[in-house]
Amino acid sequence: MRDEESGARGTFLGHPRGLVYLAFTEAWERFSYYGMISLLVLYMVNQLLLPGHVENIAGFATLRARIEYLFGPLSTQQLASQIFGLYAGFVYFTPVLGGWIADRWIGQRNAVVLGALAMSGGHIAMGFDRSFLLALLLLVLGSGLLKGNISAQVGGLYRGDDEARRSRGFVIFSTAINFGAVTGPLVCGFLGSRYGWHLGFGLAAIFMLAGLATYLSGYRHLPARIERKMLAATPMSRDDWTVVAALGAVMLIAVFQSIAYYQLANVLPVWLQQHGDLRLGSFQIPVPWYASIDPLASMVSVPFLFALWQSQRQRSGAEPSDLGKIGIGAWVCAAANLVLVAAIASSGGRPVLWLWPFLYCVLQGIGFIYYWPTLLALVSRCAPPRVNSTMMGICFLVLFVANNLIGWIGTFYEEMTPLGFWLMHAAIAATGGLLVLLFGRRLNRVLEPRATQPLRPAAMTVETER
Repeated sequence: MRDEESGARGTFLGHPRGLVYLAFTEAWERFSYYGMISLLVLYMVNQLLLPGHVENIAGFATLRARIEYLFGPLSTQQLASQIFGLYAGFVYFTPVLGGWIADRWIGQRNAVVLGALAMSGGHIAMGFDRSFLLALLLLVLGSGLLKGNISAQVGGLYRGDDEARRSRGFVIFSTAINFGAVTGPLVCGFLGSRYGWHLGFGLAAIFMLAGLATYLSGYRHLPARIERKMLAATPMSRDDWTVVAALGAVMLIAVFQSIAYYQLANVLPVWLQQHGDLRLGSFQIPVPWYASIDPLASMVSVPFLFALWQSQRQRSGAEPSDLGKIGIGAWVCAAANLVLVAAIASSGGRPVLWLWPFLYCVLQGIGFIYYWPTLLALVSRCAPPRVNSTMMGICFLVLFVANNLIGWIGTFYEEMTPLGFWLMHAAIAATGGLLVLLFGRRLNRVLEPRATQPLRPAAMTVETER
């Protein structure tokens, strides 16, 4: 159902009415997801994986045995880090499968409903020790069915030639995403850390069910299936394969800054709990609130970055290239980790004031907005048409790899000093920046001719979502 059909049923801010249902569905889904994520590592470290609880988790002994077979005996924090990395990594892997299932068999509308049901079940299952692993599995599978398909439905609301309104529609949709990313940790994090973990998880479940109810209430306004354009079966040229290889190299570079960025959801809460002075007058800042800072910083920084890039164009005739922005993002992520290094070094063994990890999260949010949307836009512009959608899916595997690696790297936290741990992450991010300096000119020679092409519709899904 495209917008000429849905238009008869009214519009929302000049857009097809289906957009309001999709935007609010995604806002509640992201609220529940990020609210749960802000509590997950702290919940495992402080309760679930401790004696008296860990024995109750169905299937956990088998999972632990397999993880420790690969990595050796693990402490509670190390085990929590590995589990978090596996969970967060597969959240970014399953949307590739979810999109394929929707395209081939059940359609996007049914896929989103099934995904929302699975995620609702997962959030409810988080309320019980025994069903913890089942909860993570349902959340991973549900995210795979919902995440990519709901974005595809936004694009499917518009006619193929209505690029301007489609672009504005995705801005509204992305605003809803970031509203959920900011408010979820604030509300669920406060309740979970102050009044009990399961209260925070329960609220996440309620909002996920609200998202499902919102989607079902607008079901008739939403496209059931998005037809993909079938491209002519022309073979890939040698130049096309060269571009694919260059994009693959850029994706590998982006893994480094992604590792340095995503550790803020895994080890940072543990470090804050152990070494942070979170007193603001008589108020104790809840640790999960720090998960709201970087998405808020990303949103707030966007207009300022646009103004900066425009100023650079006016002064020097050009803003940084896409690869240049990806490199700058790496250096900003490195600087964020150096903020923690400097704060720890100057603290003299005392707890680190809340202001320094706040600044760390702000810089991480700015670094993320520099490199991640730029990477998606670069891939969408430059990838050959025959493999464009495939390359966009592969791009998200950067986050699959990075999150699995942060789980493994997080196991070294207890074996290193905090200063050494965050210094290592500054070096990891700086490696991404150095690789852009070393190979950026060569990669630009391959990609710049393609980067001047008009932005393809796939790039309209570029969001500031984590």
